[in-house]
Amino acid sequence: MPLFEIVFRAMYDNPFGNVTGKYPSMKLYQWCNGQYDIIELVLQRQDDYVLVREDLAKAVEVVEEIQSGGNTHVITRMCACDGPGTVGIHLQDPSILRIPPIAYEGGWEYFRLIAFRHENVSQLLARLRKDGYNVEILRKTPFDGYIASSLTLTTDALFSGITEKQMDALLTAYAQGYFRYPRGADLQTIASRQKMGRTTFLEHLKKAENKLITALIPHIQLFRQLPEERRRTMGFARDAG
Repeated sequence: MPLFEIVFRAMYDNPFGNVTGKYPSMKLYQWCNGQYDIIELVLQRQDDYVLVREDLAKAVEVVEEIQSGGNTHVITRMCACDGPGTVGIHLQDPSILRIPPIAYEGGWEYFRLIAFRHENVSQLLARLRKDGYNVEILRKTPFDGYIASSLTLTTDALFSGITEKQMDALLTAYAQGYFRYPRGADLQTIASRQKMGRTTFLEHLKKAENKLITALIPHIQLFRQLPEERRRTMGFARDAG
C-alpha cells in the first residue's frame, strides 16, 4: 500500500498561531524533544521582538532565551506541543508520521505528515473539523521516495562545522574558477592573490571540501537508492557515455 505525503494547515486558538497572526512580519518554528519545546522566531522587523516576547510570556512559560543572530531568537518552554486543545493531540495514530518542525505564519499552524494508510488521514481531518478546527489541505500526493530522504538538508547541518577561513577559501576558489573544467586558476595563483601561502590556502580549502562532502554523502547514498525512473523525474542527469 503506497504512502502519502500530506501538508496541511490549521487555524485555531493557540498562542503561537495567535502571535503570528498579530505580527505578520514573523515566522515561528517549533521542535519538541519530549521535555521541552524549542521555538525559533524569525522576524523581518527586529523592533517587533520586544512586543512579541511580551505576548508570548503571557501565554507560555519561557525557560531559556537565546539571541541566535540577526533577527532570529530561540526560546524554550516546557513541552506542551501535544497538550489539550492542540492539533498535536490528534496525531497520536501510529500510522501517521509527523515531520518536524511545526511552522506558524499569519495565524496558521502548518504540518507535514507521511501517512501509511489513506483512510487514517481522512479520519484525522474529519476529527479536526468536527472539533472546530479550520483545516486546509495544501498538498496530498503519493509518496514514492524514502522517508529518510524526505528530511530537509538544512544549511545548519551542511555548514555548521565550517570555519570562517574555510568558508573564505571555498568562496574565493569558486569565484576565481578553481572548480570549473578546465580550471580558471590554480591554487598557487589564488593563494598569491590572497597574500597567503599555497599550503595554508590548500589546507583551508580541503578541510571545507571534506566537511561538505561528509555532510552530503548520506543524502547522495539515499538518492542513489531511488529507482532510476524516479531519479529522472527529479532531473537526475545520466552520464553521456
